[in-house]
Amino acid sequence: MKQSAGTLLYRYGPQGLEVLIVHPSGAYNRRAPWSIPKGELEGDTDLESTARRETEEETGVRPGPLEYLGSIDYRRSRKRVHCFAGPAPENAEPTTASWEVDRAEFVPVDRARELLHPDQRPFIDRLLERLGNAEQGAQR
Repeated sequence: MKQSAGTLLYRYGPQGLEVLIVHPSGAYNRRAPWSIPKGELEGDTDLESTARRETEEETGVRPGPLEYLGSIDYRRSRKRVHCFAGPAPENAEPTTASWEVDRAEFVPVDRARELLHPDQRPFIDRLLERLGNAEQGAQR
């Protein structure tokens, strides 16, 4: 099974919680769903290192501390995607730093849920659950 790893970086913007997602480039991807910044593992590189490398390559944003959100398996292909989440660095300005993506943007979580590949949408739910639990712990 092919495996890839990526990140779901978040920040609080004017419209509330936002996440960084990317759109694949190329005319054939014009209507393709968006994705978390991700890429396939190379050699003996671990999951988190792969996620960090791919995020910086595709968006120009260097992730800080990350937490593992688990993995999902695509329903139609034999591919497993691992996801790490963390706060976006302050003043992060995503760019299309790679030929692989034509857009890299922070979008509100509700919009991200609409844009993301359907099989990646559970990462949004896992992030919200993780952030909700963190906020509850901070209130105690």
